[in-house]
Amino acid sequence: MPSIFAYQSSEVDWCESNFQHSEQVAEFYNTFSNVTFFIFGPLMMFLMHPYAQKRSRYVYSVSVLFMVVGLFSMYFHMTLSFLGQLLDEISILWLLASGYSIWMPRCYFPTFLGENRPQFVCLVVVTTLVSTFLSFLKPTVNAYALNSIAVHILYIVFQEYKKTNNKELRHLIEVSVVLWAFALTSWISDRFLCSFWQQINFFYLHSIWHVLISITFPYGMVTMALVDARYEMPDQTLKVRYWPRDTWPVGLPYVEIIGDHKNC
Repeated sequence: MPSIFAYQSSEVDWCESNFQHSEQVAEFYNTFSNVTFFIFGPLMMFLMHPYAQKRSRYVYSVSVLFMVVGLFSMYFHMTLSFLGQLLDEISILWLLASGYSIWMPRCYFPTFLGENRPQFVCLVVVTTLVSTFLSFLKPTVNAYALNSIAVHILYIVFQEYKKTNNKELRHLIEVSVVLWAFALTSWISDRFLCSFWQQINFFYLHSIWHVLISITFPYGMVTMALVDARYEMPDQTLKVRYWPRDTWPVGLPYVEIIGDHKNC
């Protein structure tokens, strides 16, 4: 049995041909496409700093874990090792858990918790710990299980979309869902239609997934911040801004706290 550190010890292998550009990097494009995680992660920490100071400093942990995901994904695709696969998938699991803990609206908490966020956070942590250990049992299904969590997130987003008349929030939800759909399509196509893509010598769909999901991250983060603000910051007015300029056709969204203009 190969070591968990050994190259290609994982059962998962993506469509990109291995060791085509380097003897040290198994999947060249899948490895270096993760650089986007190290661009958007620090940027969102900087841009969301005023919001984090008001809401919770745990918001920083989301961006930090996002960068950790990029680091472990890079290691996995560089080596295709079993350890790399687990680190990649487990870091994604904890990133999702941090988002749930901070931004899940209380009205969606399990009924036995009432609306007690500390108890909900404990439940999320325990569930994530159990899921972390279970991920070692059948590693080949981990990626599918992680993507299935998106169904629950989409349900919450859809419910909030129906509730709100906020044009900024509705726009962010629409863009987030479209970006995520394109990203997921790339992931699925690379996983299940590999023979077709190999016939036309196009091996880049998983690396495209990395780029698209990295772009989705800021939109998803700001979307959840706006949803959360309706419940947790009713006395604050949050304005969506875009970096580097609001007037540019494309930009990175973030929130700016305008002031205490709302009534509870």
